[in-house]
Amino acid sequence: MDAAQQEATARARELQRNWYGEPLGALFRKLIDDLGLNQARLAAVLGLSAPMLSQLMSGQRAKIGNPAVVQRVQLLQELAAQAADGSVSAAEATERMDEIKKSQGGSVLNNTTQTTSGSGAPTVKRVVREIQSLLRSVAAAGDIIDAADSLAPTHPELAEFLRVYGAGRTSDAVAHYQSHQN
Repeated sequence: MDAAQQEATARARELQRNWYGEPLGALFRKLIDDLGLNQARLAAVLGLSAPMLSQLMSGQRAKIGNPAVVQRVQLLQELAAQAADGSVSAAEATERMDEIKKSQGGSVLNNTTQTTSGSGAPTVKRVVREIQSLLRSVAAAGDIIDAADSLAPTHPELAEFLRVYGAGRTSDAVAHYQSHQN
């Protein structure tokens, strides 16, 4: 790989970190490990071709273009967390992966039992990720920041929202939300 390719890959991974909270290679490897998948099975569940998954993992491509695929990634992350804490058995995880694979994505803001806390309310992190997914499905982080800069003089609250939720990290957006609840 020459210097230009290395720079493009590093740039793509940084964009992935901004859009998805971490580079997709690391995110997908966690899903593969936590759910006992191989790359071909992960690609099938997500609705991606194996080459596209490979390009996203390696940083040859930065963005998942289909919001339904982004939503499936989020559902798999939640499933992996449930499998890790023992609240979902391996058989249940396999069944749920088949359901996730069949999902068409529907509304980006989805309130299913898998996306809620024990009280039935959506978790803050899940809602933040859904907002980020929606914003990032229509614009890149740099475009969102440009829009925020344009709006800042007349709509400072909206500009802040776009910067934090559209172009920021999930953890920062959750902290921002929580700090405004007190």
